[in-house]
Amino acid sequence: MSEITNLPDHVAIILDGNRRWARGKELQDEDGHRKGIETLVLIAKAAANFNIKYLTLFSFSKENWKRDPSEISNLMDLMESFESEYLDEIILNNIRVTVIGDIDTLAKPQKKIIKMVQERTYGNTGMQLIAAFNYSGRDEIIRAVKKIVNDAQLAKISTDMINNDLMGNYLDTANIPDPDLIIRTSGEMRLSNFLLWQCAYSEFIFTDTFWPDFTVDHFYDALEQYSQRERRYGRNTPNERV
Repeated sequence: MSEITNLPDHVAIILDGNRRWARGKELQDEDGHRKGIETLVLIAKAAANFNIKYLTLFSFSKENWKRDPSEISNLMDLMESFESEYLDEIILNNIRVTVIGDIDTLAKPQKKIIKMVQERTYGNTGMQLIAAFNYSGRDEIIRAVKKIVNDAQLAKISTDMINNDLMGNYLDTANIPDPDLIIRTSGEMRLSNFLLWQCAYSEFIFTDTFWPDFTVDHFYDALEQYSQRERRYGRNTPNERV
């Protein structure tokens, strides 16, 4: 692989297609989710090697609780197995894990795992891996607005202070730059309530590849596509007619 000169600082990925991958191979849904975790670790290590600074992975949405209870149970079991099977590998690659989402409403076992994973990787100085768990973009914005209203009522801030920067400080991603590139696997072409505030100027790449089949080569191709794009943030390019 040749070196890519114009790398994004922050890549976000919507991990999609685990169940369809499994069913296409006449396997159980849980087999697809397990393979998906293997891919997650593979791509996290690759991103760290590519010197990506932030990698956000949409691992479980608030809407996913509507799925079959047996599937939810399997997903929670996989979450518990992450520590014993994969966390040492994450630590070995100097990756720091941060979890965003509505953590307060999770059950104690999930809170315990999240706390442990974040604590064990806290001292790592390499790439920051942000796991969006029990996450919803709209819910994140609503929670942020409630915090702003509360602080305004307590006279900690005034309404004149409310702007893009202040809003960003109340989001789950405070102190994390907005994603430069968002990738979605499995052929779906929508955001599915992911990073709605933060994606205002993100570049998007959609691939038909199911997440369990997503390889380092696929990731490299996405980075290469990004490197060839021109990000204008609403500005005109040189010599472009208004």
